[in-house]
Amino acid sequence: MPESMTRAAILFAVAFVANGFAAMAGGGVGLIQLPALLLLGLAFPQALATHKVASVALGLGAAARYARRVTFERTLLVIMLTAGLPGALIGALAMLVVPGQAARWVLGFLTIALGFYSLSRRDMGQRHEPRHRDPAGLAIGAAVLFLIGLLNGSITAGTGLFSTLWLVRWFGLDYKRAVTYTLVFVGIGWNATGAAALGAFGAVAWPWLPPLLAGALAGSYAGAHVALGRGNKWIKTAFEIVTIAVGARLLF
Repeated sequence: MPESMTRAAILFAVAFVANGFAAMAGGGVGLIQLPALLLLGLAFPQALATHKVASVALGLGAAARYARRVTFERTLLVIMLTAGLPGALIGALAMLVVPGQAARWVLGFLTIALGFYSLSRRDMGQRHEPRHRDPAGLAIGAAVLFLIGLLNGSITAGTGLFSTLWLVRWFGLDYKRAVTYTLVFVGIGWNATGAAALGAFGAVAWPWLPPLLAGALAGSYAGAHVALGRGNKWIKTAFEIVTIAVGARLLF
């Protein structure tokens, strides 16, 4: 098999697995996909830009399955876009000039803490219980989403998991709804913003994108299908496993 076909098959498989897990857990695609691009020979700036572009397909594939089962609240939709998009843009631009190793260690510890926090709250995210829809609550929610957007643009691995848990903990969404919001608005909106910024200043490995995009679309749709069939308890467990794994990957 020619080298290009072998690489395309590997890229498709990596994207399928990475996006499948991310669609089930509400984030974490960078756990597998970004390190794989580095191992296959891309330099970090090029790997990051390529990963960001490919990650947009995570939102598209998952949205095709999740969005049919969830009705979006206009208020949360506006907040996730107006607060998260500027954060993702600033974070992506900062990544071009700011070393990220120390930030990855901090993010690793925080991500593992998220997983164990969710484990300690057995009933969290099992029911849809809207809260903090008053102006002060919305302002605090938007401020945290802006900070998560900063991380999404700069660190990239696992930040969707922060969005998922914040939507559950602060706004009272169940895990199914929170995962849907994250995959659609973070996966498409925030990642597209970061991809555009990184693509403008750094080289994207365009020949690598077709198999990555195909694998991401197929994997995210399949992962969303499995998660919807299992329910909130199963999605919560998937979130906890992927979150702890992402944190360990960032640290080690």
